Amino acid sequence: MGPKNRAINKTMDDKNQSGPEDDTEEKHLFFDLRPRNFSEYIGQKQVVETLQIAVEATGKRQDVLDHVLLYGPPGLGKTTMAHIISNELDVPLIHTSGPALEKGGDLISILTHIKHGNVLFIDEIHRLPKVVEEFLYSAMEDYAVDIIFDKGMNARSYRAKLDQFTLVGATTRAGLLSPPLRERFGIQRSLDFYSEEDIQFVIQRSAAILNVEIECDAAREIARRARGTPRIANQLLRRVRDYAQVRADGRITVEVSREALALEGIDEMGLNLLDVRFLKIIIDFYNGGPAGLEAIAATMQEEPDTLIDMVEPFLLKAGLLVRTSSGRKATELAYRHLRKTGRATSSGQLKLPAI
Repeated sequence: MGPKNRAINKTMDDKNQSGPEDDTEEKHLFFDLRPRNFSEYIGQKQVVETLQIAVEATGKRQDVLDHVLLYGPPGLGKTTMAHIISNELDVPLIHTSGPALEKGGDLISILTHIKHGNVLFIDEIHRLPKVVEEFLYSAMEDYAVDIIFDKGMNARSYRAKLDQFTLVGATTRAGLLSPPLRERFGIQRSLDFYSEEDIQFVIQRSAAILNVEIECDAAREIARRARGTPRIANQLLRRVRDYAQVRADGRITVEVSREALALEGIDEMGLNLLDVRFLKIIIDFYNGGPAGLEAIAATMQEEPDTLIDMVEPFLLKAGLLVRTSSGRKATELAYRHLRKTGRATSSGQLKLPAI
């Protein structure tokens, strides 16, 4: 039996062995599909192995883990990994986000209350205000912060020492991090899209936790359309589960999964309505491209950041879109998938059929 199957079976064993006194915790875990330790984590093998070695070495030295930066598209498990690091170290996790830390005082308040070895998790760390980010420099390197009292000629500086801690930063836009901040992370790892096989195991594990009966072929069908992203896979599983309970006998089959996903507007490649609209605008409005992101966003009446974070990563990965110095272009595969008659060329021009 492989480690993935053992993780699935362990989850079911834990559920079956819990007593009445565990009802509250069990009810919480029923809705929490996140793995709680490295042994339960599926996929990202190299990242998991690197972090597992670092955590075990830290425990043997009774030291504090280096600061960790996790980056990659949304939904790949950055937050989950931060919780696992905290669980494996057996220390509390303090969770915040870049936009929530508006002033330096917000960060100082958190840092001065952190205990030795605790994990501070900052999601969307690329959105930290500059004035807040500068407090992190000395906090991460020297475990101290400089606090300024009063102003002008009466200004006084006080250097407050901090307990050693581990900062785990997560971002979808690693390029927006300033070099001084990025270089202070001792461990930097990128999370990539999952394979269909790994996503299938994620779906089977989640179905076991949700106590849903699902066929292997149905799990594979959902995995094919999950865009290589565990978060999307779990979202699709919940929607298919709802459909199976209302329109079928509660058991998820291939046919039930296809009907449910078609109702959700998810096609065979996992493209949703926003993805299809994005590609069709490039093809129909801009002759296949190249087209600037701002122009596409204005035509779609969407924010450019929404397209960058939610749409483009998977389209690029799937080979449906290319980014050039002139803008975005739809590929031959995009034309075939959308059944468009025109064809994209290497020059970006279209060979349209004769009228």
